[in-house]
Amino acid sequence: MPNERDPDGATVLGFDPGEKHIGVAVGEALLGSAKPVAVLSAQHGQPDWGKVKDLIEQWQPSLAVVGVPKHADDSAATSTAAAERFANRLHGRFGIVVKTIDERLSSHEAEQRLRARGHKFNLNSVHSEAAAVILETYFAQGAA
Repeated sequence: MPNERDPDGATVLGFDPGEKHIGVAVGEALLGSAKPVAVLSAQHGQPDWGKVKDLIEQWQPSLAVVGVPKHADDSAATSTAAAERFANRLHGRFGIVVKTIDERLSSHEAEQRLRARGHKFNLNSVHSEAAAVILETYFAQGAA
């Protein structure tokens, strides 16, 4: 779905879903980079879908990537099903192509990045930075 910002259709939205917050990042597949753009409040893992729609309309992504938590042995974590439900609803509501990726350690990596930049961070900045980590991991795997 090409747009004015990205004529090749390589803009991708990344989501780090959680029970109370959902981090959002935007990335460019051709560059392999991503940046945090928002943290959405959620109730039981469900955001205000109107705000998600606004982000999709603003960025016009060619696809979305949703981080799904897994344990070190690749087994499902307690929040795996909720993240997969979020991904399914994202696709169902907006018809956007949605890919999922193991988001193991993305929050830890996000905290390290924020500290390295000298940021005094709060939970919101970690969520959106984790979404950027998820996207960059997806790009690094050559999946875009």
